[in-house]
Amino acid sequence: MKNPGLEKGFIQVYTGEGKGKTTAALGLALRAIGHGLKVYVIQFMKGNIEYGELWAAKCLEPNLIIRQMGRETFVNRDNPDQEDIKLAQAALALAREVVSGGEYDIVILDEVNCALDFGLIPFDQVLKILQTKPEKVELVLTGRGASPELIQAADLVTEMKEIKHYYRRGIKSRNGIEI
Repeated sequence: MKNPGLEKGFIQVYTGEGKGKTTAALGLALRAIGHGLKVYVIQFMKGNIEYGELWAAKCLEPNLIIRQMGRETFVNRDNPDQEDIKLAQAALALAREVVSGGEYDIVILDEVNCALDFGLIPFDQVLKILQTKPEKVELVLTGRGASPELIQAADLVTEMKEIKHYYRRGIKSRNGIEI
């Protein structure tokens, strides 16, 4: 399908304590690719974990690119490792480059809200990306803890709310569902 591009790109935020933020963003990506659009996903704070979407993206290249920019360990919110800060800042630099380049119709900054909430990257630099994005680029930001300022800057905000989760019963992440 020929890529018609977007007439106007908006800013979407998927946040909240419930499951499904990354999944919703990837569903949007799949739908967009079906319409001939190109999507670039930058995963903040994720690395070296074989998420199913990475394998699927290989089948959809070059229309879908996913780039992990983190370590496979959890980030210590109270005392983040310098390597986590360095990787998050590199992800932010890549986000600036990809968004401003205009080659991709949709750019997804997966878990960027968490990177902001953990203090790994400065809010003003993320805000500048939002303010200077090309008119036809759709920008999606995911992760728990979206700040009120980010919510104010967005055009669409969805909050995932956990009502019930099998994690609470000790069920671990499952391939194809959470990984």
